Amino acid sequence: KEHAKIWFKLLHGGLGDTAQNLQTAAEGEHYEWTEMYPGFARTAREEGFDKIAALFEGVARIEKEHDERYRVLLSNVKNGKVFARNCDQIWQCGNCGYISVGHDAPMRCPVCGYPQGYFEILAKNF
Repeated sequence: KEHAKIWFKLLHGGLGDTAQNLQTAAEGEHYEWTEMYPGFARTAREEGFDKIAALFEGVARIEKEHDERYRVLLSNVKNGKVFARNCDQIWQCGNCGYISVGHDAPMRCPVCGYPQGYFEILAKNF
């Protein structure tokens, strides 16, 4: 793993910060849903592969959703809203499950001691 990091850093200059990585990811997804998959779909349709063209179009819609999600996350990072909201939220520690209610996630979990980065807004979508 450490050796791979060395080669990656030499080849690509390493990783950017979270905002840079989200921006790069959003741009990649944007290209995929606006150019790449529509182009694949056009070619498939021209060659008589309508079912495959429809699949490419479906994947393009998925990539559009990814693009939009990354841009919302990027906005949250830039505006300090990853762990802070304008109204009370239910925050859950991803390590131990501790629950906190408030505008902001705790800086550190009072139960397991894990940092704020382990908190997320509780989603009961099961």
